Amino acid sequence: MAPRRAALVALLALAPVLAGCRALAQAVENQACALDAETPYTVVRVDPEREWVRLYWRRDDGTDYRTFAAVREAVDREGLVMVAATNAGIYEPGYVPTGLYVEEGEVLVPLNTADGRGNFFLKPNGVLVVGDDGRAAVVSTEDYAAGRVGVERVAYATQSGPLLVEGGRLHPAFGPGSTSCRTRTGVGVTADGQVVLAISNGAVNLYDFARHFRDVLGTPDALYLDGGYPTRLWAPRQGRQEDGAFAGIIAVVRDLVQ
Repeated sequence: MAPRRAALVALLALAPVLAGCRALAQAVENQACALDAETPYTVVRVDPEREWVRLYWRRDDGTDYRTFAAVREAVDREGLVMVAATNAGIYEPGYVPTGLYVEEGEVLVPLNTADGRGNFFLKPNGVLVVGDDGRAAVVSTEDYAAGRVGVERVAYATQSGPLLVEGGRLHPAFGPGSTSCRTRTGVGVTADGQVVLAISNGAVNLYDFARHFRDVLGTPDALYLDGGYPTRLWAPRQGRQEDGAFAGIIAVVRDLVQ
């Protein structure tokens, strides 16, 4: 048999194998993008009448809280109750926030307007802002830099990216059918100022995650916090009490007696 013909026969013989490999890869990909069928998301809605949002990264002595358990201990010492906690956004090696971080009115990390690779730098990115009156907003990095911060006086702020939803519009880089699927956390603010935290129970792409915030959770502005490991949520009311190691931590707290 001529060499060229032999090569063609070998390729034809491999065709079913290659097709099977593609089908297997597609099946794995689809499985990787699957959410929990019964509970696709775990959601924490902050009751603005009884609860408020704080950020925790470093203690007064300069040491990091790092874990939800450590933040809970600090909250307990204040005579308060921690209702929920999650990672406050993308961070660098050494557990340093990648972007703006404000705690109790003090800027600990400046606003990051640089370009780069990765989710944080997928513009527009944005900032979760909490005022000293407890009101919250999600704004773009550009608006924050221009002084349009959404609250009167900033008590807490954490920058992350990308923005999932801005003014009711999904991020322009997102598209349906994306196979970039991971477990993801995010935060949104409703039109009346209610803060909503959500974590996906399974892997989801950014398009579907953003649509859930806008269309189901009712947040016209929402910010991506983080994805994959170590995405975690501590929320006993919702049946989750996970922990990990983080830089900034978003904590929902309330008074001990209500």
